Amino acid sequence: MSLIPFDDRDGFIWMDGEMVSWRDAKTHTLTHALHYASQVFEGERAYGGNIFKSRAHTERLRASCRYLDFDLPVSDAEMDRLKDEVLKANNIIDGYVRAFCWRGSEMMAISAQQTKIHLAIAAWQWPSYFDPETKMKGITLDVSSWRRPSPESAPVHAKAAGLYTICTLSKHNAEKHGFQDSLMLDYRGYIAEATGANVFFLMEDGKLHTPLADCFLNGITRQTIIEMAKEKGIEVVERHIELSELATVKECFLTGTAAEVTPVSQIGDYHFTPDALTRDFVQGYSDLVNNHA
Repeated sequence: MSLIPFDDRDGFIWMDGEMVSWRDAKTHTLTHALHYASQVFEGERAYGGNIFKSRAHTERLRASCRYLDFDLPVSDAEMDRLKDEVLKANNIIDGYVRAFCWRGSEMMAISAQQTKIHLAIAAWQWPSYFDPETKMKGITLDVSSWRRPSPESAPVHAKAAGLYTICTLSKHNAEKHGFQDSLMLDYRGYIAEATGANVFFLMEDGKLHTPLADCFLNGITRQTIIEMAKEKGIEVVERHIELSELATVKECFLTGTAAEVTPVSQIGDYHFTPDALTRDFVQGYSDLVNNHA
């Protein structure tokens, strides 16, 4: 199947105060964000025409802007309303919403305090591609040579474009070696996350373990799964996890807005069998997002 480039589609994108034709949503090549990665974004999912946890995504976008030393140019309520308008303008029921802010072209240097802050919102169709049984087979992950940086080295709690460079490199390398994604360690050598999703492990103690989000994004889906686990009476342990501990893992899954709950069958030389607990979270999360309105 050939790819449809994102600049060759029809529809509408909200950009800097107006709804413009998809093909006319453009910026200049000498834009600060393109050269210095001064851009933050959110990826959100709409189910049945409603964005799941829209306000939480808006609040995180605002926080990301502040980490990069600028402000989201609209209120939270306005942002939520605009995202809904973009969905309606594109007749999207089940889809993906990308909201993003970036520094403009007024300055082309390290210092960019006089740049205009731009805001855009796009959305496109994103149906569920996998039936439950296919999904339950699990995906495979390599172990990346790239590591998540320390909080003293980068704005690690922002959803900032520049932080995804090593994710792209990690995933490309994994795909070249026959894997579907890559597990990233942090700067200390502890397990961090996949390239675009958080990770959970069912250990032999019957508890659900997940890396402490002290140097990477504390995902909204991650937080949702922790809440679901507590409601089910499953103890969640947030801690530093060594790679060698994967030898004692019974089940493993990833969580994220795009990934939802994705079973994992392999990480490097370690193999797992997605089973009852993973299936329960896959189905439970699906039920939650499709009945949240």
